[in-house]
Amino acid sequence: EGRIAAKSAVAYVRDMGDTPSIDASVVGELKEEIGKPLNTFTKYKGRSTSEDVNPHYLLPKQGLLRLQKIMEEYAAGASTLYRTNEPTLKRGLEMMTLFREDLASLGARNQHELLRCWELVHRAWVAEAHIRHLLARKETRWPGYYYRTDYPNLDDANWRVFVNSRYDASSGQWETFTKPFKKIV
Repeated sequence: EGRIAAKSAVAYVRDMGDTPSIDASVVGELKEEIGKPLNTFTKYKGRSTSEDVNPHYLLPKQGLLRLQKIMEEYAAGASTLYRTNEPTLKRGLEMMTLFREDLASLGARNQHELLRCWELVHRAWVAEAHIRHLLARKETRWPGYYYRTDYPNLDDANWRVFVNSRYDASSGQWETFTKPFKKIV
């Protein structure tokens, strides 16, 4: 996907005919941020007897397991028989907040793990959006999806809609809203 996006960006710039202005300091900041997990690992790898267990960083595999556990337990995963409710979802959001704090300490041993670190960050965004969408929908969407034990019935009259969300990076706030469902088949 990244390769397709990069090729599309290059094609767009060529089609426009203008050379974009690039601020070298912004590029440097982005490089530093992207490479931070490699630097974190290098800085702290000798501070414990095992590279896999270190209080100064979180490896991507460990983070992925934590994310999976949050989603399983709080967002209607298979371990809960696809059941959830409002208090559980709210606790899931609290756990995601703690998890996001820990993502600032990701460590990567190599470029492959660096890729996995950024995949994990992106998965965390999707997971949080998913929890917020489950929380916004006051019904059960079954068969095939999940049970809301606090709203056990399917409610097509009010909820045959798409739940969407928007994150405002400047304020750090999420907004959830609905869009109409249009049956085309």
